[in-house]
Amino acid sequence: MKIVFGFLATILIVSLAPFSFASDPSPLQDFCVAVNDSAAPVFVNGKFCKNPNMVVADDFFFSGLNKPGNTSNAVGSRVTAVNVNNLPGLNTLGISAVRIDYAPYGLNPPHTHPRATEILVVLEGTLYVGFVTSNPANPNLKNKLFTKYLNPGDVFVFPEGLIHFQFNAGKTNAVAFAGLSSQNPGVITIANAVFGSDPSINPDVLSKAFQVEKKDVARRNARNISQYKFHHRLGRMPILKLEKAFIAEGKASSKIDIFVSSRARNGKPPVNEHTTGRIIKQPKYLKESTLESMMRGVITNVLKTGPEIEPVVLLVTDPSPLQDFCVAVNDSTAPVFVNGKFCKNPNMVVADDFFFSGLNKPGNTSNAVGSRVTAVNVNNLPGLNTLGISAVRIDYAPYGLNPPHTHPRATEILVVLEGTLYVGFVTSNPANPNLKNKLFTKYLNPGDVFVFPEGLIHFQFNAGKTNAVAFAGLSSQNPGVITIANAVFGSDLSINPDVLAKAFQVEKKVIDQLQAKF
Repeated sequence: MKIVFGFLATILIVSLAPFSFASDPSPLQDFCVAVNDSAAPVFVNGKFCKNPNMVVADDFFFSGLNKPGNTSNAVGSRVTAVNVNNLPGLNTLGISAVRIDYAPYGLNPPHTHPRATEILVVLEGTLYVGFVTSNPANPNLKNKLFTKYLNPGDVFVFPEGLIHFQFNAGKTNAVAFAGLSSQNPGVITIANAVFGSDPSINPDVLSKAFQVEKKDVARRNARNISQYKFHHRLGRMPILKLEKAFIAEGKASSKIDIFVSSRARNGKPPVNEHTTGRIIKQPKYLKESTLESMMRGVITNVLKTGPEIEPVVLLVTDPSPLQDFCVAVNDSTAPVFVNGKFCKNPNMVVADDFFFSGLNKPGNTSNAVGSRVTAVNVNNLPGLNTLGISAVRIDYAPYGLNPPHTHPRATEILVVLEGTLYVGFVTSNPANPNLKNKLFTKYLNPGDVFVFPEGLIHFQFNAGKTNAVAFAGLSSQNPGVITIANAVFGSDLSINPDVLAKAFQVEKKVIDQLQAKF
């Protein structure tokens, strides 16, 4: 009997095991607002839950994303993150957001998010962005780089776990917002992690990995690459430059450009060299500095033959990636249907598969509710397939409404750019039949952030006399939308009026009037 019981227990555990590998802990209730309990005798995957009776609207609110970040640092960029650590309502909801500010020629250096895909929207400036695939199965092939120039309103996707970067290719500041498919995506800045860890990685390991002398590794470890002061004036120090930065110099390129400048030595003039798609070689009479060597080594190994970044196999709301990406294709002749989309041949994938343009254009709000949602999901950005995230722009006329609706497959994190919004969501039916569904509301101004948990009815109303604009990330490649009024009173075929009259406790003629409107 014990053997049978043990066998059944094993089967149960095995059957439940996949759910323990979800990217983020999945919600088993409307929300699980995070609390930090340092005195707790156990640790949990994520955060403990606040007593639901103590939850308030401010648990889903963050203010300040309209404020520019300080880019006075070595790389010329600043990431302002909104995640479960500063917005506790995100706990278990599988999404977060960031604002990224870039100084002229500022860089968000090569990094990965071990637990999230990122969907980025450019608000100001021109960014040169890219990501690198993980190691190919064929050892004779190299990691593939996908790059794109982005302008205001453009959208780009960086698949989960892959090394990616953004570079401000212009002479003015740039700003971007991004949604990430985890409440706590994590960041691994490649240079810092490799050359600046504590304790340091054994120099013998790094010298062999990067194919350089051990003394160079020791010097690199002594001075973290993140402390390197980037100079934007040509002819001072080595710098990673990109096509648009070189247009003024008449040296345009469609690939990554490495510009190395060395000061005069031994009475000889300084040498400025430029190359495309490869690392240049210094003249023999110029001894390569530690910094130049470091930049060469990092760029060569990270952007060309970098260390393997394994995509984590996850079970989340959307089908999880089993490879770097699965670009969607619509095959109407396929004999079977799939959950999501079929995958494009990886050899045919291009950067445009991860790109969408036009989110800077206002939507037409000349409609009954005075709002317009412009969606970027797997249907118009095929690279989102299996990556569990999408984005929208929402325009509101004065007193415009994004009416009560739900997203059956996604949590939404919303950032206000212009105007003042009155927003809210309603909880699901309480276990106690004597209690009512609870409403959480908040007024939002530019830079404010609010979270609408997955599947709950929510709305946004422009409370001002001017237009309003918001962007939102959603934790599904195809979140779905159920507008309550349309679905209930405007379905095809219509729901029987007797059913609705009884459900809403009104006379049948009231239902007839409502159905006539929708």
